[in-house]
Amino acid sequence: MLKVFPIQDKEEQRVLCERCGVTFNADLLAYQATVEDKFVGVCQFVLKPEGGIVYDLAPLDANAPDKEALFVMGRAALNFIDLCGVHQAYFDGDVTVPGEKLLEAIGFRRDESGRLGMDLTGFFTTPCKHCAGH
Repeated sequence: MLKVFPIQDKEEQRVLCERCGVTFNADLLAYQATVEDKFVGVCQFVLKPEGGIVYDLAPLDANAPDKEALFVMGRAALNFIDLCGVHQAYFDGDVTVPGEKLLEAIGFRRDESGRLGMDLTGFFTTPCKHCAGH
């Protein structure tokens, strides 16, 4: 079973970030994903006045990433950001780690400056904004 949940302990966050090859930042919130209770990836993000910013969406195994787990973890972080009343989100991390196609599947789009972002307003409502028109 795929599970995504917050990392409550900063030392655990540091260790999991290290295992995924990303820089730990104690000021960031973090989620981890597990499949069958085995760790498969980490997501670090923050809430700022300009919006929620995802810095890392990284698999444990870069050669065989669990894209479904990364997708669900990315969406979980965005849902948390939205529930906190922040309705703009950006991906300011290394795009090559999750891959641009996965980030686009999650909902991010490049703006005129090339930054990956998205409007979360109504994104997680029923019917969801992502599914509108499909």
